[in-house]
Amino acid sequence: MNILIHGAGVLGSLYAARLQEAGQDVSILARGQRLADIHEHGIALEDVTTKHRTTTRINIVEQLAPEDAYDLVVVLVPKNHVSEVLPALAANRHTPNVLFMGNNAAGPDEIIEALGRERVLLGFPGAGGTREGYVVRYIAASGRKRFRITIGELDGRTTPRLERIAETFEGAGVPVTISPKMDAWLKTHVAFILPIGGALYMAGCDNYRLARTRDAVVLMIRATHEGFRVLRTLGITITPSSLKIFEWIPEPILVALIQRRLNSEDVKAAFGHAKAAREEGKQLRNEFRALVHSASVPTPTMDQLRMYVDQMVPPVPEGSAEIPVDWRGVWVGLGALAGLVLLLIFLLKLL
Repeated sequence: MNILIHGAGVLGSLYAARLQEAGQDVSILARGQRLADIHEHGIALEDVTTKHRTTTRINIVEQLAPEDAYDLVVVLVPKNHVSEVLPALAANRHTPNVLFMGNNAAGPDEIIEALGRERVLLGFPGAGGTREGYVVRYIAASGRKRFRITIGELDGRTTPRLERIAETFEGAGVPVTISPKMDAWLKTHVAFILPIGGALYMAGCDNYRLARTRDAVVLMIRATHEGFRVLRTLGITITPSSLKIFEWIPEPILVALIQRRLNSEDVKAAFGHAKAAREEGKQLRNEFRALVHSASVPTPTMDQLRMYVDQMVPPVPEGSAEIPVDWRGVWVGLGALAGLVLLLIFLLKLL
């Protein structure tokens, strides 16, 4: 397959290299210093976990011309830059499939208006990392889930082209999940990551400091609940359904689990782009605020976290733990467990 990766950041570099190594005909669109780095060094990747480093030579282009023809263009740019790339994509009518992989809380209307519904697919990458000089340091889940991406058609169908794209990535060692509700998936993801980003800024963009600052973790959890309530009010399904666990686990237990998870180098690598992602974060917050307005659901915790996106707002003191943790869910759970035990005892007496 003839593929253009539109965007040479961490994720664009990672997937371009993997697809190229798997035998696909891949080009990467890069500009500025990143263009010079790839020309000189190729795509240099380093696995944060194993420290294994690879170098992949790849064809580089500086623009997408109207006459260029690709089987697939994969757009991997921050959401606040998507509008900038649409004119060139719209002018190029020789590429039938354009896969936008990235954050999106506003939905695909702007993209559809520019390119036409028949050309557009949505998706999301499953890795993260940072760039240090010309080297991309990436982090991905272990085992079968390494680099996993989620993709889908606008109408939720599993089409032949979607299956072909999935097979192409799978052949490059990139597992693929096909989602029938990709727009809901992306909106849920934004509702999930905005509280994480706010809490991280609240702790000075330091995951270890965040782990030691209970107040920020508590607000992260409560803001996530608010975001999910907004989506449910609008009839948007929480997708994937596994994220519902954040609503079921009692707050004190969830706080402890998250604090433990935050204390790791892979989380540091995954959150390493946060300082450079403030503008994208602002864009996503504005998009989600439009959903909040439509739902008329109060989101005081999300509002409280949003102010920490401003670099002029200082982080809270490390170790801050002034917000009382909500123990009600624990007592409800214990009450349900006690009721179940009593019911079992009663049934045993009847036998």
